[in-house]
Amino acid sequence: MQLEAIKVFCDLASLRSFSKAAAANDRSQPAVSRIVHELERRLGGSLIDRSRRPLQLTEMGQAYYEGCKRILEQYAELEASLMRKPSPMELNIHVVAIFSIGLGGISDYIARFEARHPHVRVHMEYIHPEHVYERVREGTAEFGLVSFPRPARDLTILPWRDEEMVIACSPRHSLAAYNSIPIERLDGQKFVAFEHRLPIRREIDRYFRDHGVNVEIAVEVDSVEHVKRWIEQKAGLSLLPEPVLRQEAEAGTLKIVRIEGSRMIRPLGIIHRKRQPLGCVVQDFINLLRGNEAALPSPQPNGNGHRSPRPRVKRTVS
Repeated sequence: MQLEAIKVFCDLASLRSFSKAAAANDRSQPAVSRIVHELERRLGGSLIDRSRRPLQLTEMGQAYYEGCKRILEQYAELEASLMRKPSPMELNIHVVAIFSIGLGGISDYIARFEARHPHVRVHMEYIHPEHVYERVREGTAEFGLVSFPRPARDLTILPWRDEEMVIACSPRHSLAAYNSIPIERLDGQKFVAFEHRLPIRREIDRYFRDHGVNVEIAVEVDSVEHVKRWIEQKAGLSLLPEPVLRQEAEAGTLKIVRIEGSRMIRPLGIIHRKRQPLGCVVQDFINLLRGNEAALPSPQPNGNGHRSPRPRVKRTVS
């Protein structure tokens, strides 16, 4: 079976959408369906459970997907090394992340990585934290990016970076006159909180308990963006990671007030399955994220002997 066909199947398995797999491979949706049917005919069994939405892999489909991913990566790397130029076959890496990761400069990492690997495209999908763990466990994403990573027997957790939590408030709030305050100054303040089901809410609640702080919950929301919008409408203040506030702070729509004394840190982590070995390309991307530049290959030249131009970042947002 041609490599192009198994690449289409791998993209379908990861993106869990016939239309998205078709777009990723510049094909029509019926063409993707025909490719999958032909694979199933040759293998003598179903690869896709078409009764579920979004589509799910069968047991055979999962095993076939994991094997094909390794084949595609090895082939692309082999051609690139022998030809000393990008492989004609484009390899896709699928990464899932919590929504706030998209606000912290991840696009710069992707652009730098794709400049080093011109035959690779990174597809980012931003989803709920619980779904990040699910997607990594089922193997439809090479790895995931989460905050406050929780230990799991079937997952490997790699530290990524620590982000300082700061007080975010409207420039017209009474506390906006200060550059830093003790956390105890938040006692009795109206607070824009995350929903209870989110890890960051549980950690903030624990931090407040440890410091004897009781806030008045004005509203509970499910994302960093919603927290920022409510603060701008003067519904209260909140605690947020400093990197997600830089744009608003520069524009003057929100004020950052740092915490004196016992600071709160939001740890970010990279998770992947223990029983699924990481390919060398995926490992290179993780090395870049973690700042291990010495382990990375040099940017590859294009056919004219020049460095490849800054690539266009592709991402899928749920």
